[in-house]
This record gives sequence, C-alpha cells and structure tokens, in this order.
Amino acid sequence: MLRITKQTDYGIMFLVRMASLPQGQVLSARDAAEWAGLSIPMASKILKRLARGSIVNSHRGVGGGYSLAGPAERTTLAAVIRALEGPISIVECGAEPGQCDQEPNCPVRVNWARVSREVERALERVPVTDMVTSRSLDLLTLGEDRRKRHPKPGTS
Repeated sequence: MLRITKQTDYGIMFLVRMASLPQGQVLSARDAAEWAGLSIPMASKILKRLARGSIVNSHRGVGGGYSLAGPAERTTLAAVIRALEGPISIVECGAEPGQCDQEPNCPVRVNWARVSREVERALERVPVTDMVTSRSLDLLTLGEDRRKRHPKPGTS
C-alpha cells in the first residue's frame, strides 16, 4: 500500500493553516502543535524540514514562527512530499539507486520509474490550496475557538 507519512499529512495541514492566516502573521511551532494536537518537538521537526525545503520561511525572535515561502496556490503536494520525505518514488531503487541486488537485471525497474514519474507529475498538479474544503475551513478556526474558551493562565 502506498501511503503518505503522518509527518507529511501534518505538514500539509500546517501549510493550509498558514495560508488561512492574515498577511504577515506567522505560525509558531507551539501554536501548530497545540492546534494539531501534536507535541511541540514533532511540530517543530516538521516545520524545520519544510523550511529546509524552502516551502516555508523561518522567522526568529520574539513573535517568530513560520510563514509560507510563496503563494499556497503555487506550493504543490510534490514539493511538500519531497521536502518531508525525499524523492518521490514508488519503489526504493527509484529513489536511491544501488539499494537492491537485483537492480542491474531487474525486468520491471524501467516501468516502475515511469510510474513514479507519472505519480510525481500528478502531485505537481495539486496545489496545497486544493486540500482545503468547507470542512477544513471550519476546522481551521477550531483551534482558535478552543484557545478563546480555555485561555492560558495570564492571558485573556
């Protein structure tokens, strides 16, 4: 079974969340973790990998966090997957040649490479914004509503 990792799924959720923020506002790892119900280290790891992949920009200092590096409608699922998981390939030998002893004589390797390219092309045509539905928009505000009902001590 082909699957996207949980990290990539959360990464896409974070990007959709960032796209919903007002211009100039950033998403901190703490807010991302709280919103998604993840640990701060896990949210931070995902956001840092997205930054290394040039999908998001990192802003240091007080009030720092992460923002989209470009328009969400031009950020493709393929780019996100490459940033979080590495090369897109259906089989291991397609992403990392030399991983299989059968590679030099494999009768199906060329075809798997072709399938992998087609999957990657399909993912290149899907922008992050296509992952948003009316239900997603409702869920994007859920974290904000939760924080309003249960503010942290010392805030109001």
